Amino acid sequence: MAVFRAISDLLGGDQNAGKVVPPSGYTAQLTTFTAGAMAFLAVFAMALSLATGRLADRWSAELARTATVRISAPAGQMEAQSQAVLKVLETTPGIVSARVLSDQEQRELLAPWFGPDLPIESLPIPRLIEVIETTEGPDIEGLRLRLKGEAPGAVFDDHTRWRRPLIDAAARLRLLAAFSLTLIAVSTGAMITLAANAALSANATVISVLRLVGARDTYIARAFVRRFTLRAFGGAAFGTLIAVIAVWLLPAAADEGAFLTGLGFRGWHWLLPFLIPPFAAFVAFWATRAAAFRTLKGVT
Repeated sequence: MAVFRAISDLLGGDQNAGKVVPPSGYTAQLTTFTAGAMAFLAVFAMALSLATGRLADRWSAELARTATVRISAPAGQMEAQSQAVLKVLETTPGIVSARVLSDQEQRELLAPWFGPDLPIESLPIPRLIEVIETTEGPDIEGLRLRLKGEAPGAVFDDHTRWRRPLIDAAARLRLLAAFSLTLIAVSTGAMITLAANAALSANATVISVLRLVGARDTYIARAFVRRFTLRAFGGAAFGTLIAVIAVWLLPAAADEGAFLTGLGFRGWHWLLPFLIPPFAAFVAFWATRAAAFRTLKGVT
């Protein structure tokens, strides 16, 4: 009930009460600039968190149902071991399909590191077999034992070592983004508190006169709360708008899943930045209210 009453006082109440606060000055500029800058940073922290999660989910999904068998054997045994591995995979529950990658496909996989003209045929490069799994997947340990018996040079890789770091990194970046948003909110509250304290101190004489004519501390505090809350909301709205435009102008996500080309929002996530201005106003409201009553107690 106290929250709704405070909001009602902010939206309603005596509109002339705001005249006790200077309409301009460095405190107004500091409040507006701080709210705008913090809102701008909050949008990008939010975009980074969501983009990281999308990229990690995409890579993890692509690796989740795939595996690879790597065969390292002398040239004379490579074909025989490849056929033995294919027979084992075809009779293994949890395997949908398996196929040997061609030399051209292996060349394309190595091209980013060694260039497109790598002589695959003349190099002792392991043979790769692509494996597509069912949702449940095979018995990994049992499959590895069968492969060891049928093809000693075969190694089964279920991509776990690739998926786990991606999932862990995404979780940590999400946590970092949440911490950043919390830090931004706390910093905004601290800066607005300093600005409110400065404004109250600068108007100590006006406050004393208002008390002499019968104004109560609640009336005086409400004036400062209203003014600083509206300043914070306006600054945060402007900063959010500029940040949303900047994010919208960033390059779209590449087909290869490049991280720096997928920082924009997707779908309903575009609505999330517009929660920042009301939240900034909420922080400013309570920060200014606490600062006002605390400072008024010390003003005689």
